Amino acid sequence: MRTTITLLAGVTCFIMPRVGAAQHIAGANAAKTVPAPVQLDSPKGFQAVLARVGDDLYIAGQPTADALRQLHERGVTTVVNLRTPEEMAGIGFDEPAEIAKLGMKYVYLPVRGNAEFPYSPATLDAFTRALRESSGAVLLHCTVAWRASHLWTAYLIRERGIPVDSALVQGRLINLMDSHHSGAGRQPVEDFLGRDLAELGKYRQP
Repeated sequence: MRTTITLLAGVTCFIMPRVGAAQHIAGANAAKTVPAPVQLDSPKGFQAVLARVGDDLYIAGQPTADALRQLHERGVTTVVNLRTPEEMAGIGFDEPAEIAKLGMKYVYLPVRGNAEFPYSPATLDAFTRALRESSGAVLLHCTVAWRASHLWTAYLIRERGIPVDSALVQGRLINLMDSHHSGAGRQPVEDFLGRDLAELGKYRQP
């Protein structure tokens, strides 16, 4: 896992809105269908991954302060952060303060898969509410978009009724990495849903 965050440079070229019919994912009037995520090339300003779903949702690794400003200029009004306080202590700037200065809404949902910060349906509830209530585009991030991919996949399954196999494919297009999980317990997507997924059983140790 990379621990450095590349400085933002030229982010404009890969997050410009597309021409044509809008594909809104956020807000009260979201489109009924959800397009597959698109990984954006050379995600400068983000750690490891920057993906876009439709025209108004970004799923990414940790952003720099400059990346937050650029996304704000392009319509992001809500930032959902899944990293824990300990993780946020080392990023080099005050993310909540920067978001407040930009006039964006900050939704803090720290998860780590432990007793203090569990993956749970309550987090999925809160993310669903933040996405629905956003007045503009949304950024969902963690460190390298792994936790964010699991949360997004759970959202697709529970809130959008997308078949599990199809939702997993969409998550893998971001950074789900479910096949790397070889533990005996649930994967984060399952804990966000509060149930086992038979489709992931093959990755569990006997």
